[in-house]
Amino acid sequence: MKLRFFAVLFLFFVAFNIAFGQEEVSLEQVISLALEKGYDVRIARTASEAAETDKAYAWGAFVPQINATASTVRNNNEQELRFQETSRNNSGKAESKNVSAAVQLQWILFDGTRMFATRERISSIAEQGELLVKDQMVNTIATIITGYYDIVRQKQQLKAIQEQMSVSEERVKLAERKLQVGTGIKPELLQARVDFNAQRMQVLQQESIIAQLKQQLNALVGLQLPTVFDVADTIIIDLNLKPEELSQNVENTNFGLMAARENMHIASLSLRERRAEYLPFLSFNAAYNYSKTDNIRLINPFSALYSQQNGYNYGLTVNVPIITNFNTRRLSQQAKIEVNRQTLLYEQARNNINVGLKNAYVNYDNAKKILIIEEETIGLAKENVFIALEGFKRGVTTYIELRTAQQSLADAYNRLILARYNAKFAETELLRLSGGLLK
Repeated sequence: MKLRFFAVLFLFFVAFNIAFGQEEVSLEQVISLALEKGYDVRIARTASEAAETDKAYAWGAFVPQINATASTVRNNNEQELRFQETSRNNSGKAESKNVSAAVQLQWILFDGTRMFATRERISSIAEQGELLVKDQMVNTIATIITGYYDIVRQKQQLKAIQEQMSVSEERVKLAERKLQVGTGIKPELLQARVDFNAQRMQVLQQESIIAQLKQQLNALVGLQLPTVFDVADTIIIDLNLKPEELSQNVENTNFGLMAARENMHIASLSLRERRAEYLPFLSFNAAYNYSKTDNIRLINPFSALYSQQNGYNYGLTVNVPIITNFNTRRLSQQAKIEVNRQTLLYEQARNNINVGLKNAYVNYDNAKKILIIEEETIGLAKENVFIALEGFKRGVTTYIELRTAQQSLADAYNRLILARYNAKFAETELLRLSGGLLK
């Protein structure tokens, strides 16, 4: 008997340490970690950093290009020379050494304003990269919120099952007493134990679900959460969202829509670049050249033994496109088609977001109404179980009536917990579409 007592006491302390030794992490902490360590946001940032790098060097299109070349060549050739006057014929080995160097400058002075359009397009791509990072941050925050409160929901479900277990345990005790005094029947006791064991199994399943959801949440933040952690116990819901406030300026608050609009601008700049190819190009060219040749051994008496040249040249070059196999025209038409395509994509995205906002608010408003009903229902179901249990103790209520009341309470808990989570999910979706999550 003592051994059993100490075993139960040991298990109690183990459960106590597990329950209270877990570090509770808040939703704000998880969101902060996800925005800093989450892979999706970090990958989006790398793309934005690449675009910002291009933007930082976009001014390079306005400066000249300068290239320097240098070479040294040594020749060792067998030669044979034949002249009309045969006495001058000669053959043998010829050796020479040549050193040359050059510095060349090319500066495009006018290219049909293409360079200006290119610089603006690169800047727009960089701005779009920032918008895409913010859009990914909003989506990550929404995923974290739904994942975090899914764990809270499952915790509430576990608590509801444990509350039901206390009623089932009381049913088992009452059925045993009635059977002992001869006022009960064995099927009542057996059914009570079956129900109690079923709830024990539900507890184990629920704990497994919670553990898996915690691992999924930890993966979203790059495994930065403690090995063992806990979350809050309640789902906080904002029940005062107004549809007119959320959709009032959605074109300037939804980052995905703003990025799509930036795509239209980028496509129009690409069209400007293509149209600039119809105009003449004017460039300034200059070069400094140096060359030295030392003929170490000659067999041609008319060749110089040593020669050296150095000097510079400069001038303007005009390139006028006349016939380019209609390639410029083809590329311009393709760029114009892309502008129309991006315009259609933007309008489609805008319509989808507006429809999504309306549907999300319908779900949000419906979830609020259901939540109010279920909050009232749970109170009625608890009172019904209490009355049925007290009546079962006095022999007024049958075990079937008590079990029916208990099942009604379990169903009410399931609906209430689901209603809370659905209301939070609808609220999160509204804020995600309107861009309010990042605020």
